[in-house]
Amino acid sequence: MLPALLAAAFLAGSIPFGLLVARAKGVDIRAHGSGNIGATNVGRVLGKRFFYLVFLLDFLKGFLPVLAAGWLLGALSHMAIEPATSLKWLGVVVAAVAGHVFTPWLKFRGGKGVATSAGALLAVFPAMTIPGVAALVVFLVCLRVWRYVSLAAIVASASVPLSAAAWFHLAHMGVTLRDEPVVEVVHMLPFLGVSTLLAVMVVWTHRGNIARLRAGTESRWGQRTPAPKA
Repeated sequence: MLPALLAAAFLAGSIPFGLLVARAKGVDIRAHGSGNIGATNVGRVLGKRFFYLVFLLDFLKGFLPVLAAGWLLGALSHMAIEPATSLKWLGVVVAAVAGHVFTPWLKFRGGKGVATSAGALLAVFPAMTIPGVAALVVFLVCLRVWRYVSLAAIVASASVPLSAAAWFHLAHMGVTLRDEPVVEVVHMLPFLGVSTLLAVMVVWTHRGNIARLRAGTESRWGQRTPAPKA
């Protein structure tokens, strides 16, 4: 069952919604703005409503396969999960994000993984849902303060392993769970490892943005690139 789950998650993640939405408007998004197919660049070229549309679609392609995998593995709604099962579930998370970042339909050049990572992590209920919500709050606060989507995404992704460690600590202390086996450190390690891996991936995919931030040339939220004529 695991190979099928991984393949389904990768294929779902590989759907280039940003490219498809922009193409429906007569635009090859790869030729405009930063050239990335993600929601931020689509929004910068076509407007904020298209940012929200692509973000939602990219979010769902991470959320739905991971939620389905959790249910099929019998892990959904539990935190004290055997590490072998956790790794299977988290493997589906990584597969969905990898499909987005390395989409085979575009010569393995996809998006930056933020929306798909968010959807995939929130679907790991409840182990990564609360850390995912905390990261969303961090993202919104950073975006409000600095107005850089890229910087907000980097800081938010880096916060996920810390939030996960705190969440599992509370669970271990019996603060958050009822009628569950005792949550031990061994239950936390797979989630901490994979959330750290995703954080590193998000930082890596934003290496160009980091260079522009350092140079002072990164675009701020709401700053438009003139939309091309169809």
